[in-house]
Amino acid sequence: MISGILIEGLIYGIMVLGLFTTFRVLNFCDMTVDGSFPMGACVLAACLGAGIPVAVALLISFVAGLAAGLITSLIYTKLRIPDLLAGILTMTMLYSVNLRIMSNRANVSFLRTPTLFSKIIDGMYELFPAVENPDWGIVVFLILFVAALKILLDIFFHTDMGLTMGALGSNPQLVISQGVNPDVLRTIGICFGNGLAALAGSFAAMYNGFADVGMGTGTVVSGLASLMLGEFVLRSNRIGLQTFRVLIGSCIYRALMILARTYGHYINLTPNDLKLVTGILIILCLITTKLKIKKRSTEEK
Repeated sequence: MISGILIEGLIYGIMVLGLFTTFRVLNFCDMTVDGSFPMGACVLAACLGAGIPVAVALLISFVAGLAAGLITSLIYTKLRIPDLLAGILTMTMLYSVNLRIMSNRANVSFLRTPTLFSKIIDGMYELFPAVENPDWGIVVFLILFVAALKILLDIFFHTDMGLTMGALGSNPQLVISQGVNPDVLRTIGICFGNGLAALAGSFAAMYNGFADVGMGTGTVVSGLASLMLGEFVLRSNRIGLQTFRVLIGSCIYRALMILARTYGHYINLTPNDLKLVTGILIILCLITTKLKIKKRSTEEK
C-alpha cells in the first residue's frame, strides 16, 4: 500500500505542480487539465503502438500538453473569453481529439506493449529477485524524476521570468508598467502547466496499464484538493517549500483515496462515493482556511 501511495502521489503530483503554476502563480482558473491529462495518455498509447521509443513518446505527450494549453491561452487572450470558459471549451474539444488520436477507440491496453514501468519491473525481477514488491523500482524512479523536475521548477521561479510570472498573478498592472506583455507570459505558464498534466497522464497510463479518454474526469478537482491539503499542512512563502508541499498534498490525498477504497466498506463507502469525499474535503479545507484568516484578522485588531 505504501508503494502504491507514493507512486500515485508522485505521478499526480506532477499534474498538481502544473495546477500550482496556473491556479496559484498565474491566478488563472484553467479547466483544460481535465482534457490535457488524458491527452498525454492517448498520445503515449498512439506513439507506443507506432513503435516509437518510450522516451520520445513521453516528450511528444508533453508537447501535446503544451499545444492544449496554447489553445486555451489563445481563446482567452485573442477572443477575450473568460478563463474558466476558455478552459472548459478546450477540455470539451480535447475529448474528440483524444478519440481521434487513439483511432476512435475509447480505451487502449498496454498488456502486450512494453512501457517504461514494465521495463523497470522486469529489471527489478532480474536484479533483485528477492524483492517481494517490484513496484519499489518505480517508486525510486519517480522520486528521482520528480525531484529533478521540482529543482528545475524552483530554479525557474527564481529567474527574472519566473519572478515576473509570479507578479503577474498578484498584480498584472505592475507587470504591464514594466513593459512586459502579460499575454505572452501567461501563455508560457498555461502551456507549461498543461504540459506537466499531459506528462502525468502518460505516467498514469503506464502505471494503470491502459489509456482511456475518460481518465481525466475530475482531475482538476482532485488536483485542487491535493493543493489545498499541502497548503493546510505546510504554510510558507518560499517557492521551494511551496512546490514541496504540492507533492506532500498529492501524496496525502492519494493516501486518503487508497484508504477509502481499501477500508471504506466498513462504513458502507464505495468507490462511487470518492468524488463526493473529494468535494467535501475541498469544502472543509476552504472553511478551515477562512476561519484561520478570520481568527488572524481578529487577533491583529
